[in-house]
Amino acid sequence: MAQQSFFERFVPPRFRKSVPVIHHVRLHGAIGIGTPLRPAITAKDSVPVLERAFSRKGIAGVALSINSPGGSAVQSALIHTRIRALAEKHKVPVFAFCEDVAASGGYWLACAADEIYADDSSIVGSIGVIAAGFGFVDALEKLGIERRVHTSGDNKSILDPFQPEKKEDVKRLLSLQADVHEAFKSAVRSRREGKLKGDEKEMFSGAFWAGRQALDLGLIDGIGHLHDVLQRKFGDKVVVRTISPSSGWGLKRLGLGTDFAGSLVEAMELRALWSRYGL
Repeated sequence: MAQQSFFERFVPPRFRKSVPVIHHVRLHGAIGIGTPLRPAITAKDSVPVLERAFSRKGIAGVALSINSPGGSAVQSALIHTRIRALAEKHKVPVFAFCEDVAASGGYWLACAADEIYADDSSIVGSIGVIAAGFGFVDALEKLGIERRVHTSGDNKSILDPFQPEKKEDVKRLLSLQADVHEAFKSAVRSRREGKLKGDEKEMFSGAFWAGRQALDLGLIDGIGHLHDVLQRKFGDKVVVRTISPSSGWGLKRLGLGTDFAGSLVEAMELRALWSRYGL
């Protein structure tokens, strides 16, 4: 994009209405799952940035750049819902731009936009729900360790990784996943109403596609990048301003005082999320 002039950089939008201003928010990372060195996308951190992006009067729109393999369904839904509420309150159009991947919860976020764009090679979709873990049924015995668990409630230790998997526990989990999946599908149907072209059984199977295929299925509105698309829509003088989260330092940001054993497991889960899409 052309370098901003002094006028465009320092004169407030209300005094230069002929120059469209777009506020840009980055939603990068796994959703609800992070490490000290790779923060997650959460409603707690993202919503204040989104509120700042939408609150300025006179903007022409809000652009979201999304690079996420998914994660927490709840956090995805919370952020999606907040984006829609802010867009409707301020009467501002929202444009989503998928980068490397906008899959699972990442696509849930993209669906909060009025228009979705991606690169030819972006990974888009994965409209499904997954639960993954490890089983250590024989590990403790081989190590000579006795595990002691005491519960009040028959289902309090459901899917315990140190106990054999029970059919009734798996059935309960699949029922829960079905409910979450239905909420995800409802969000996609609502936001992409009249645009979806593929067979729902395939589109909602958890499969994912490259950008051009996603366009053919109606999962996105076009192939293109943030600045190019916004220039086509608003003209060469459009000003894109990135709204960043407040920065600060402390033990938490440095990763000190953290449960490093837990962080290692979280890092493994995070790596598995990204690697599923070849990243």
